Amino acid sequence: MKIYLLNYATGVAGALLLSLASAADSQAPQSVATAVPTYADLADLALSAPIAAHVRLADSTPLKGEQAVGVKPNLARFYIEASIVSLIRSPEGVPARVRYVVDLPRDPKGKPPKLRKGTEFLLFALPVAGRPGEIRLAAPDAQISYVQARADQVRAILKEAVQPGAAPQITGIGRAFHVPGAIPGESETQVFLLTAENEPVSLTVLRRPGEMPQWAVALSEIVDDSAGPPKRDTLLWYRLACTLPRALPAQSMAEAEAAGVAAIQGDYRYILSQLGPCARNRARR
Repeated sequence: MKIYLLNYATGVAGALLLSLASAADSQAPQSVATAVPTYADLADLALSAPIAAHVRLADSTPLKGEQAVGVKPNLARFYIEASIVSLIRSPEGVPARVRYVVDLPRDPKGKPPKLRKGTEFLLFALPVAGRPGEIRLAAPDAQISYVQARADQVRAILKEAVQPGAAPQITGIGRAFHVPGAIPGESETQVFLLTAENEPVSLTVLRRPGEMPQWAVALSEIVDDSAGPPKRDTLLWYRLACTLPRALPAQSMAEAEAAGVAAIQGDYRYILSQLGPCARNRARR
């Protein structure tokens, strides 16, 4: 094991150690390592990593000296071997046992964490080219404690992402329009969104006298009666709540008069308030 580790750290796979050392050196310690990941945390990881897996710790070895170059004093580096319990996502097959390096926070006394054999994790990772069985974590905190409900949520996110008509990635705000109604207090605001693949997405707010505003999101060119607001902790909610800017860019309202601009801004703020915050417990990586 020691000979293998030395070869691992100083040979071809040393690039893996160096890349992780660089990532750890540029990031704050995992202050949220024990925090419960939110839907947005899981979506961030699941949608960006080609590999998602439920694993069981088979062996762990602390790495020191030249094998832990660049690791901050409040972090400890480990070489991990883990058995695949369930492969949630992977473009290609993954061996039954995988190997990777992870940097974990030390306790307040400076001691490294104790990793118990058999501990289960959810991993989000990338393959290492030309080295079957070796993976690289997609983020410094991409090894998280396994909980069945958490794994189920990851599966649901990935399943929803590949469904026909899935919520697309939002890249910006297009044009926004406001049309007053036939009676005072009646109006409609429509905001068109920009997406990665140019799929149509629009937000609509309808106001009627004596009624609460009604808003909806449409994933087609036509907004019909079936459109409505997204349910919280769904992919569509995530795409909107975690991507939309806090204010509309001025160019989006360039064709509106002053009164229309104020109305559009007010309706957009209403949409944001209804979506609620995009809560995250993990540090941005």
